[in-house]
Amino acid sequence: MSPPDPGAVPAGAVEAVRLEALPPLPRDDEGPVFSAPWQAQAFALAVKLSDQGHFTWKEWARALADELRAAEERGEPDDGTRYYHHWVAALERLVTAKGLTDSPALRDRKEAWADAYRHTPHGQPVVLRKPE
Repeated sequence: MSPPDPGAVPAGAVEAVRLEALPPLPRDDEGPVFSAPWQAQAFALAVKLSDQGHFTWKEWARALADELRAAEERGEPDDGTRYYHHWVAALERLVTAKGLTDSPALRDRKEAWADAYRHTPHGQPVVLRKPE
C-alpha cells in the first residue's frame, strides 16, 4: 500500500501516516517528544528533505530501522536515550548515499560545530562560521 497523496489528505493525517511508518518514536499523545532542540531539528531536517523529494518517507523509515537494528546487534541498550543519535546516523548515511553530501563534508561540519562550541562562552549562543 502506498502513502496517501498529500494533496488529498489533511496535513495532520499525512503526518500520522509518516509517524506510523517509523520504528517506535519517543512520543506522547500530541506527537513526537524531544529532550533537546537538536533532536527536533534532526527530525525536521528528515521531514524537509523528504518533502523536497531527496528520498521517500519509506526510504527514510527503512534507513532508520536499519540503524536501530545495527545498534541492537552491537548490543546497545534499547532504552530510548540514544534514539535521536541513531536518527542522525541514519540521516547522515542516507544523505551521503543520495549524494547530497559526502563523508569528508560531514566530518568537517561536525568539527566546525565542536570548535565553535568549545570557543563559545558559557550561556552564549553557539555561532558557526560559514565554511570558507
